[in-house]
Amino acid sequence: MNAQPKIAKRPSVCPHDCPSACALEVEVIEDARIGRVRGAKTQSYTDGVICAKVARYAERIHHPDRLTRPLRRVGAKGEGRWAPIGWDEALDEIAARFLDAERAHGAETVWPYYYAGTMGLVMRDGINRLRHAKRYSGMYATICTTMAWTGFIAGTGRLAGPDPREMAKADCVVIWGTNAVNTQVNVMHHAMRARRERGAKIVVVDIYQNSTMAQADLALLLKPGTDGALACAVMHVLFRDGLADRDYLAAYADDPAGLEAHLATRTPEWAAAITGLSVADIEAFAHLVGARKRSYFRLGYGFTRQRNGAANMHAALCIPTVTGAWAHEGGGGFHNNGAIYHWDKTLIEGLDVRDTAVRVLDQSQIGRVLTGDAEALRHGPPVTALLIQNTNPVNVAPEQALVKRGFAREDLFTVVHEQFMTDTAAMADIVLPATMFLEHDDVYQGGGHQFVMWGGKLVEAPGECRSNHEVICALAHRLGAVHPGFEMTPAEIVDRTLQASGHGTLEALKAEDWLDVQPDFRASHYLDGFAWPDGRFRFRPEWPTAPNANIGPTADAAAMPGFPDHWAVTEEADAARPFRLATSPARNFLNSSFAETPTSVAKEGPPALLIHPEDAAALGLADGAPVEIGNDRGAVRLTARPFEGLRRGVVIAEGLHPNGAHEGGAGINTLVGADAVAPYGGAAFHDVAVWARAV
Repeated sequence: MNAQPKIAKRPSVCPHDCPSACALEVEVIEDARIGRVRGAKTQSYTDGVICAKVARYAERIHHPDRLTRPLRRVGAKGEGRWAPIGWDEALDEIAARFLDAERAHGAETVWPYYYAGTMGLVMRDGINRLRHAKRYSGMYATICTTMAWTGFIAGTGRLAGPDPREMAKADCVVIWGTNAVNTQVNVMHHAMRARRERGAKIVVVDIYQNSTMAQADLALLLKPGTDGALACAVMHVLFRDGLADRDYLAAYADDPAGLEAHLATRTPEWAAAITGLSVADIEAFAHLVGARKRSYFRLGYGFTRQRNGAANMHAALCIPTVTGAWAHEGGGGFHNNGAIYHWDKTLIEGLDVRDTAVRVLDQSQIGRVLTGDAEALRHGPPVTALLIQNTNPVNVAPEQALVKRGFAREDLFTVVHEQFMTDTAAMADIVLPATMFLEHDDVYQGGGHQFVMWGGKLVEAPGECRSNHEVICALAHRLGAVHPGFEMTPAEIVDRTLQASGHGTLEALKAEDWLDVQPDFRASHYLDGFAWPDGRFRFRPEWPTAPNANIGPTADAAAMPGFPDHWAVTEEADAARPFRLATSPARNFLNSSFAETPTSVAKEGPPALLIHPEDAAALGLADGAPVEIGNDRGAVRLTARPFEGLRRGVVIAEGLHPNGAHEGGAGINTLVGADAVAPYGGAAFHDVAVWARAV
């Protein structure tokens, strides 16, 4: 009789770039492999629910194509010819090349580049400790959050809001600019609970009929970049029809009278002409949130990835302020809870040795940086050495043609520490194999909730994979970089960081698996005042204030609207480029992760373009026909999918497929601009004008 394998259930945390940061229960088989992955029922935000792609994580961690040993390029860049090398040889060569580059051009010629391939604080952010100890060029992280966070903080003064679990206690849940079914399944879980238990209404605001829109009681399908107009018209109706909470406004807002006067001409008719919505739907939305004070506005990232994105986030956030929803359990506005964690990352990032005079380069403009654009380089030396962890810029970054040209430079030495041979790893000089989250220790926070969570090592990594922390420390020793964090284990760093941040000890966190740090009701709802000196919500934001002296506000920041408004600065369609493109997230990919797993690839199919049937017919495009879209940044080939859930003139490319999945090898971000969006930068991934034609 065959013995049954020994299976243990262990706690962990999903490390991927998602606000849900789900608490997990992982099956560990014979202490060597993982089986099923489930959501932890005992953590009240995850509440047992996770997305399908993480549930099948065994397919990813045990994938036969994982990188398992260091490789050195032996052919031309991008040719795909590699020779295995030992770890010591690889690290010695990297250190020697970095030191040579530093001698030739100064320390700023080396650019450590990373993002959110893991959200673990040690493994993600530890690269900055090496950056600061060596005075390497800084990185301004603009790929994802800049416009959204700026717009939210412009109103509240702080990146935090009502307990996300209060969605289940709302009488109306407004899901604005995020396809939560695809990207934050827990949002839908709590919203559906409110519908089931309280009869709550669900409103979804988006630019196409996606999986989340299908769950809505009121689905508002508006034109891309017109969210500010919708918000203004809703507030116009609230003031006009006596649904504004004037007592709340008098106590908590900076200039409600000025806002009301400003909105006098922002009628539903005015907004209908801009947004494409009907007057009746705008009126219905306003009356719904005006009557249901427990309206929870769950504001996403997607609608902020426009050139007016920060202004649109702020405008949407003003609605629950006009209704006074903040004063009620299950009411208010939420985007991200980042401020509640108050991390002291001195040890993780080496902030105690940071030199603020070192230049900071814009992450989104890596193509311009690597092709020698003087402004992108801050008029400093060229970047001749890259160290890349946790990101895939050859696929992810905007202006992909420039990015590829930059990575192809023969004088650029590139090191990529990765789990798979990504588009970026394929352009490297040395590729190092990386661990996955179940193969190392780390600590996590939930941007979309309120838990600090421990994710300990559960299984051994395959082959010769090493963690980000191991690689950074090994390089530091060879480069002569000195900092206490280079001599510590991840667990030791986590323990010190928890204590420095007021979150207790690692021993206590391990005992509970997670720590709830949600502020109390009054603080979460700003009932003792918003986080500005006068305690008032800002209807009139102070846009031009710069958060980073090395970057500063954009040139057009001073032109941003003084009150919520429709700011017409998006990349508009015209005769030459008659379509507006958004590069929306797929259900089975997460940025460029999971695009290597067979089930995700099979479920998503080839890169497709959702296009209105009438637009498809006008172009002679049948379902499944090849289609090319382009602009002055390049051209991309996809498969046409006529889809009625779009407005004419809008096209959607869901999911970030590997570049090679597109005929010709140009990925969708070829078409996206890297111009810095007001007021503090960021990339407008969903704000793209293109032409389209049958091929």
